[in-house]
Amino acid sequence: WPLYPTCLLVMLWASLSLYVDNMSITRRIVVEMGEMEGEKEEDRDGGKGEKLLKRFKRGWMWNQFFLQEEYTGSDKQYIGKLQSDMDRGDGTLKYILSGDGAGDIFTIDENNGDLHANKRLDREDKAFYTLRATVVNKNTGIKLEPETEFIVKLHDINDNEPIFTKELYTVSVPERSNMGTSVTQVTATDADDSMYGNSAKLRYSISQGHPYFSVEPDTGIIRTALGPGEMDREKREHYQVVIEAKDMAGQRGGLTGTTTVNITLTDVNDNPPRFSQSIYQFSVPESMKAGTPVGRIKAVDKDLGKNAEMFYNVVGGDGLDMFDVITDKDSQEGIITVGKPLDYEKTRSYTLEIQVQNTQTLDTRFLGYLPTKDMATVRIGIEDVDEPPLFERASYMMEVKEDAAVGTAVGSVRAMDPDGYNSPVRYSIDRRTDLDRLFNVHSGNGSVFITRPLDREEAAWHNISVIATEFNKPLQTSRGPVYIRLLDVNDNAPTFASFYETFVCEKTKAGQKIQTVSAVDADDPAGGHKFFFSLATEGAYRGNFTVRDNGDNTAGVLTRRSSYSRLHKSVYLVPVVITDGDFPMQSSTGTLTVRVCTCDREGNMELCNAEAQTSSAGLSTGALVAILLCVIILLMIIVLFAALKKQKKKEPLIISKEDVRDNVVSYNDEGGGEEDTQAFDIGALRNPEAIEESKQRRDIIPSDTLYPPLRQTVIPSRDNADVRDFINQRVQDNDNNPTAPPYDSLATYAYEGTGSVAESLSSLGSASSEGDQDYNYLSDWGPRFRKLADMYGAEDSDCDS
Repeated sequence: WPLYPTCLLVMLWASLSLYVDNMSITRRIVVEMGEMEGEKEEDRDGGKGEKLLKRFKRGWMWNQFFLQEEYTGSDKQYIGKLQSDMDRGDGTLKYILSGDGAGDIFTIDENNGDLHANKRLDREDKAFYTLRATVVNKNTGIKLEPETEFIVKLHDINDNEPIFTKELYTVSVPERSNMGTSVTQVTATDADDSMYGNSAKLRYSISQGHPYFSVEPDTGIIRTALGPGEMDREKREHYQVVIEAKDMAGQRGGLTGTTTVNITLTDVNDNPPRFSQSIYQFSVPESMKAGTPVGRIKAVDKDLGKNAEMFYNVVGGDGLDMFDVITDKDSQEGIITVGKPLDYEKTRSYTLEIQVQNTQTLDTRFLGYLPTKDMATVRIGIEDVDEPPLFERASYMMEVKEDAAVGTAVGSVRAMDPDGYNSPVRYSIDRRTDLDRLFNVHSGNGSVFITRPLDREEAAWHNISVIATEFNKPLQTSRGPVYIRLLDVNDNAPTFASFYETFVCEKTKAGQKIQTVSAVDADDPAGGHKFFFSLATEGAYRGNFTVRDNGDNTAGVLTRRSSYSRLHKSVYLVPVVITDGDFPMQSSTGTLTVRVCTCDREGNMELCNAEAQTSSAGLSTGALVAILLCVIILLMIIVLFAALKKQKKKEPLIISKEDVRDNVVSYNDEGGGEEDTQAFDIGALRNPEAIEESKQRRDIIPSDTLYPPLRQTVIPSRDNADVRDFINQRVQDNDNNPTAPPYDSLATYAYEGTGSVAESLSSLGSASSEGDQDYNYLSDWGPRFRKLADMYGAEDSDCDS
């Protein structure tokens, strides 16, 4: 009822506006009197001279009509009236309408020009229509006035509600945001005409979401309505806000549309981690190794994601150096681990002070006086474990001279039972570390001694393991590594560094150096090697050569004569004595081989004795083997080539092995007559006695069991044999030969039919009764079977004879 006066006023206003528009645009056009007089004057002068042409004014003057959309009346909606000044009301004129919707949506009374709308129109579908009207004579159909175009526009009414671009918005805003922080913007549209009235003028309001959010009426921007202290994600994370858009500028009677906005508060780092309890207690056996986890502690952070990441560290307590704490990145727990070996007999409990804090920077605006870190106390009790013997040292280093006598003590090890029982310990050597059994250990006192002679030159270090075992508990054992270093003793004489051999020219000069020698020693003296070289005191060679010590562990061998004779003595063996400088002094004698050779003027060797020449100028064993292999390979290639040349490749008469049925054999050679001496031997035709009998065929496998030997035809001996008779005789032999082409072969047929007189033609199927069959009927089958008739008929005649 309160809306009734308003609706009545709206309908009255629309009717008045429509009436005024129609009255304003429906006009009658009156022809000026001057024009009518001119027309009468033209009629009077029509027979006297030329016809005077005058321009008439257009018969209609309108531009557009207006029509209200969404008409709900039962009758046709009257738009207006079209009337021509030529209409005298006598019914001779006819109004014709064309254009958009003419005849369907719009109709015109052809007699009086009344224009109506037949259908209910929607401005949102089509805002205006373009029509054309003209007037014709009913009797003649002639246009009396030119066609005129006009427009029918639809008046908009508020019949569309606002529609948001999204039915659901999902947005987020950081928690602890200041009041008035922009969250998002919503937008709605109205299909009504925004240029006409307030039908499309929208206002936004919030119908759900107070008092946390607000919306700007004109822009649709949603903002926070509370301060940072109220927008706390840890208290409430999700909000659902309903926004309403209303047309008619938000006035009463306007249409509305709504949308939902889901707002989530995102996390900020405004909460420090806190331990769930202040004291933690754990126990661990003393046998735990370093790095073994002892237990887990956990702090709680109300934030999310990276803001909840934390790390733990030990900041105090008597176990600061004995334990460590690491952070589990997945569970954000602190894992306490053993840092150093534990000993129940020394310390039975430890206390740790562990601190936790965020890895990210903490927003302290809302913490006040609360600390940003948290502390917890961890008490760890050590449990006693029956432990194996413990060596006093982690490893032992011992030294002994390599010439020490068997039984000499190298050193000793000591282990004890760490438990309170103080059980006796027995020692032994792990023989897997002393395979040569060079050492042993006293089982009672742990003394390590030598059991076999040692040699530093074979192995300078020996690494063995000593096992300590409790007497009362043999399973309780431990190992201690012992590293034994052998000290060097001068027990090896120096020797030549390599085998030395040189030559001397027959003509030389005294004091000429012919070779430089050096020495090596297996010993390793502390001050380094020092060698002395000299010539042996005995022998006739002292008059031929001498040795000069260079003082740098090398020596030079020099000549003492100016000439030598290769024929008199071709090889000299010079003994050189090498002595070291250590105690006890060691020495040895090395032999230098000197060959006498013929040299040129520059001292280059030209010719030595036979032994020297062979060794210097001859080929090495490897080169001789390579040359021999090359010769053998070359001979094998020659033999293989010769064998291939001798081998003749015989081509079978039948090319394909699979094509062995009723074959047509292609010889690919028609021959060249008697002039072609390459095709066949004409002498064989002239001399039949020279023909080889029983020559094997190459296109079939010969078989003596299936076929009897061929009948040999005796040709009378005569000087001039007739070639024609010979050929005829050979043809007859081949006709009587069952292995000559075409010959029977195994042929498989899927279906041969029934009632065949010939039955099977295979020789395999008829071999057993071949002699009893009569082949004379083949002669009655026509020329196609004449060959078979001649072949098998001839065999019957031969058998009968």
